[in-house]
Amino acid sequence: QVQLVESGGGVVQAGGSLTLSCAASGSVFSITTMGWYRQPPGKQRELVATITLGSTTNYADSVKGRFTISRDRAKNTITLYLQMSTLKPEDTAVYYCNADDWASSNYWGQGTQVTVSS
Repeated sequence: QVQLVESGGGVVQAGGSLTLSCAASGSVFSITTMGWYRQPPGKQRELVATITLGSTTNYADSVKGRFTISRDRAKNTITLYLQMSTLKPEDTAVYYCNADDWASSNYWGQGTQVTVSS
């Protein structure tokens, strides 16, 4: 089992920056791909960015060049980051951390709210 806890959300003005963190605990040795997803108000959840075990990254077209995903492995934890810059009002959403493991199980965090004011 893997537990994911996001932090770092908040309110920021358009053009500003924010960094989200996701702390993974539990069976972190089994984690493969991790990612960030978001759910804007009244819309479906969508992919933001993913990073594989080999650090290959993938971004949604809407965030390319503005967001950077990274991961840091410590002894018993993994921390996933999402550095967001040049934020736009349309980036307003609940941001969720996601992880896959080698048994093809999938895990979600509880989400963190990001609000970009114009």
